[in-house]
Amino acid sequence: MTTTAMRVQAATKSTKRLGSTCVLGMLFLGALATQSWAGDAAFELSLDGPPKVGRYEKIEFAIKTDSVGANPFDAADIDLSVEFKTPSGKTLTLPAFYVQPYERREVPGNKDWMYPSGMPGFRARFAPAEVGAYSCKAVRKDKRGVAESNAVSFEAVASPRKGYLRVSTVDPRFFEFTDGTPFFVVGQNLAFIGDAQYMKLQKAEEAFQKLGANGANFLRVWACCEDWAMAIEARKSAWGRSWGPKPTFVDVPAGEGQPASRAVQVGGPKAEAINVQPAHQVTLKPNTQYELSALVKTEGDAAFAIELSGKALGDPAKSKDQWSEYKRTFATTADQWSLGRLDLRAKGGLAQVRKLSLKEAAGGPELLWEADTDRATRGYFNQPDCFMLDCLVQAAEKNGIYLELTIVTRDLYMKTLSNETAAEYTQAVEDVKRLLRYSVARWGWSPSVAMWEYFNEMDPGKPTNRAYREWGEYFEQVDIYHHMRATSDWGPNPKSWTHPKLDGADLHWYLRPAWGELSKDAAAAALDRAKLVRDSAKEKPALLAEFGLADDKWGLSPYMNEDKGHLYFHDALWASALSGLSGTAMFWWWEQLDKNDAYGQYKPVAAFVADMPFAAAHLKPAAAKSSAEQLRVVALAGQLGKATPNGNNCVYLWVNDARFTWWKVVVDKVAPAEVRDATVTVEGLEPGAYKVQWWDTQQGKVVKEETVQAAAGSATLTAPPFTRDVACKVVRAGQ
Repeated sequence: MTTTAMRVQAATKSTKRLGSTCVLGMLFLGALATQSWAGDAAFELSLDGPPKVGRYEKIEFAIKTDSVGANPFDAADIDLSVEFKTPSGKTLTLPAFYVQPYERREVPGNKDWMYPSGMPGFRARFAPAEVGAYSCKAVRKDKRGVAESNAVSFEAVASPRKGYLRVSTVDPRFFEFTDGTPFFVVGQNLAFIGDAQYMKLQKAEEAFQKLGANGANFLRVWACCEDWAMAIEARKSAWGRSWGPKPTFVDVPAGEGQPASRAVQVGGPKAEAINVQPAHQVTLKPNTQYELSALVKTEGDAAFAIELSGKALGDPAKSKDQWSEYKRTFATTADQWSLGRLDLRAKGGLAQVRKLSLKEAAGGPELLWEADTDRATRGYFNQPDCFMLDCLVQAAEKNGIYLELTIVTRDLYMKTLSNETAAEYTQAVEDVKRLLRYSVARWGWSPSVAMWEYFNEMDPGKPTNRAYREWGEYFEQVDIYHHMRATSDWGPNPKSWTHPKLDGADLHWYLRPAWGELSKDAAAAALDRAKLVRDSAKEKPALLAEFGLADDKWGLSPYMNEDKGHLYFHDALWASALSGLSGTAMFWWWEQLDKNDAYGQYKPVAAFVADMPFAAAHLKPAAAKSSAEQLRVVALAGQLGKATPNGNNCVYLWVNDARFTWWKVVVDKVAPAEVRDATVTVEGLEPGAYKVQWWDTQQGKVVKEETVQAAAGSATLTAPPFTRDVACKVVRAGQ
């Protein structure tokens, strides 16, 4: 999606809905064991939970260490990992991750209230692939050398889980689980999730439930949204949004043992007051004492004050050209769950402010972390967003949803990936590796994470081959679960689709007026774009990973809400399902699908494709034609069982009346007519008897069954009466 369209959607406000509560690792510090051992008494591994776990299920560990490094997210400062000895004798090394735990609950006025719970620390999450006894130990590497923790043992037992999604070992154009069970994508985008979005966290969890209940199994979710929604690594600043005005920053030179810094300038005729605007709402606890502090330097007789909800906290301060510590305390009321408006004000001159901080007066984690003017954007992983993603992965696990996680914030890296030989290119590659390591450590355990997607819509002209190669090789080192890797570009890019270190090919395309007649026919457009990507990615999974109705400026098409029957949606789903792609077209406008309760469109197509042998029969587009000229027949055919030279023995069809496209019905107001006595002739079949099922595409049910004979390589099928479309399965008897 383009930047303009993203920002349009970023302004969308949420409606209020109830949902389930997600609590992850809220009080893990209390679970840390206290005994010591020979060597390093401050370095300890402990199990968080019972010492038994199901195969492919999560088991979690806390790691106590006396050092976190200058940057706990950077393995160059502190490299923490856990080594697992498997039942078969293999050694697996999994990176640990630094985490701020949160509690989450529903409070008055905020159904997604979350608050730091305890101090941050290191943890590890693991999912065993073997059944049996495991042992593990933590390993720390830092400037002091290498240290090992105590050993911990646990047992993995059988579970019904199928493992991780991967490229099919039977036919690389499709997906399967570790145990060989086939998987066909039925899903959409649900990209922007956050406080300022229509899809707040709890509402997104509700959408996961609705999607799963209607047969959808796949979502493309962004964890790269800059400061308008969830982003692991992005500019989250209390000093203005990425797209808007920002205050004046001034450099503070190093001195008195302090490193160089930056300060916010307050005061003057145009900026007497500055509003502190964190991207995340700053939540508080009722009946609690808090302390606001900062380092402040005022010029001359200027006076500085902090105002909370329009009221000054104490008397103004004057430091007269010297840096001084500023502290003010306040207490929340019995019903106060958030900070409210926070302003910095300087009267009579200028003030400089740095190290602005908010903590509980009794101590605890930083609540106003977005005010840190010295925090690097790259290499810092936003903990509230990471917690949100924890909750979404949990929701995916609960509802049978598999995620394509877009994890690299494109605009932090795109400019520096312009020249493969430049130092800034190399630095960008290394910086992304930190993010990849963290992602594997925190979310890689989950089979619901189907694939890592590097970028949303990278510039296809950028020389990204080196980056994808190096990141792919790095994933192969650190991702013990072997998740698939993907990316996307803002235009067709065969260079990415054929890259050996990318496991799939993603194409984004919208029904826009600029495309002329193709934009008026969702089925024809889906088939046209499917052929484009499949012709390049002949031996890879391929998806229309963004699809939808848009205007020529990439905004929401006004026709989407006029299409009350979701005809554009229905036609694209069915056409793409029978196109030879690895899944259905994935729609972008998730908030409109949710508002219009369009999730029911997934259930019929999901039921139809559930037993289709995409990989096992090597299904490919096949020739079929109808007796009625207006009927478009989309067919996949292949061979079940042992291949023979006598032709295909299974065919799957979607028959669509091309006279009644979404445009004809919605815009031209043409009423669809029923089709009767239509026949479809299928060529290239093995001789013999075939079972035929005709499916109602609105209900997802079989409406007619019969047996037909194929002779001379063809069979003629008679469709039941239908309006707009019908689907059909033709499988040789005995297969």
